[in-house]
Amino acid sequence: MPTNDRHSRDHPDLYPQPDDSVAKSRATHRAIETVFRMERARIIAALARFTRNVDLAEEFAQDALIAALRSWPEDGVPDKPGGWLITSARRRAIDHFRRTKMAHGKLMLLSIDAEAEAPVGPPDSDADFGDEMLGLMFVSCHPVLSTEARVALTLRLIGGLTTEEIARAYLVTETAMSQRIVRAKRLLSEAGVPFEMPNGSDRAERLTSVLEVLYLVFNEGYSATKGDDWMRPQLCQEAMRLGRMLASLAPNEAEVHGLIALMEIQASRLPARSDAQGRPILLLDQNRTRWDHLLINRGLAALARAQALPQPGPYTLQAAIAACHARARTAEETDWKRIAALYAALGELAPSPVIELNRAMALAIAFGPAAGLELADQLAYEPALRNYHFLPSVRADLLMKLGRVHEALGEFERAAALTQNQRERAMLLERAQSCRDALVRKGSDKGFLT
Repeated sequence: MPTNDRHSRDHPDLYPQPDDSVAKSRATHRAIETVFRMERARIIAALARFTRNVDLAEEFAQDALIAALRSWPEDGVPDKPGGWLITSARRRAIDHFRRTKMAHGKLMLLSIDAEAEAPVGPPDSDADFGDEMLGLMFVSCHPVLSTEARVALTLRLIGGLTTEEIARAYLVTETAMSQRIVRAKRLLSEAGVPFEMPNGSDRAERLTSVLEVLYLVFNEGYSATKGDDWMRPQLCQEAMRLGRMLASLAPNEAEVHGLIALMEIQASRLPARSDAQGRPILLLDQNRTRWDHLLINRGLAALARAQALPQPGPYTLQAAIAACHARARTAEETDWKRIAALYAALGELAPSPVIELNRAMALAIAFGPAAGLELADQLAYEPALRNYHFLPSVRADLLMKLGRVHEALGEFERAAALTQNQRERAMLLERAQSCRDALVRKGSDKGFLT
């Protein structure tokens, strides 16, 4: 039976028209979901500050969402939807404390009642917003938690990613990730971690932890440690979003701007880091016209802010190295001597065999492969690099340049065996095969093969 518009108009009983109220309700539901996604971290931060419990904060935030889904379709979206959600969640928290008659309930309720009844403005007019969000960041990155737990909890509470999304990004089961997050919350509760801004040296230490988590999240997106994907751009985007949020809350911290600069300059290369089939393209082989110059400019501006503030540190130095690449129109124009010097300065500030390995590559390009290999060879017995596939990969590349093809072959094969990323393994095995082909040609030229 035809169902075109003319028949619908001619026979409205046979072909019911869309109900305006249904369409309006759907639009309201979409608006609620959008507002909640934008305000979720703020709601949880506000609730965690006085419930002292992340689980309860998440529960009351979800209750507020349910209340909005029931109320807003009939009453309309309020002028300050974020404030409405926080007020609703706070009132549910009060009801909970009254029902459970917590030991310190009376004292707590006096403060909570006052907060719940007070009007809540939008984020830019809420004086406590910065402290609440920073407080939640510092809690989710507390040193009492393992690094993996800090990453998971930060992505869940501040980033708003679902447990399924975090599990998929880190290639673990949803059940395993859920257990990791539950354990992290329990540890915070058992340790009695205060849900407030730390002071003095404790704040500096905790800020370092927050930056480390964002750095790890970004790096996992930039070069996935395992799986079939060379990159996971969603994690890079999330780390940059959280970094920008942190910068707005802590504008006078040089290393916050340094990390943002590093992430944005590095992220500018994402479009050029793989081919149409998803295979990796190394830095020196990338088409620089595909780099995102808007991100480069933003990164360079953040770097300038970091360098203008007191106490720039390792992230600012790494951003300065990334800036050397970003400013070079071609790989040949790169100032590798400056990069080598910056790596030397970085190694003095934050000693690490990984930094020394990167310096070896910079020395190789600036002063020749022999100079780089000399340093890389010194790192061969570093315990921290024993299972680090970049060490044999770097040595293989330098050996190849020096014509020591047979040795390079062994190092490429060793690097391929160590990496857990399938795309990277395929690339390393291709380079190993190119060594075999070179050895065959060399043998044929000498008359060894017929």
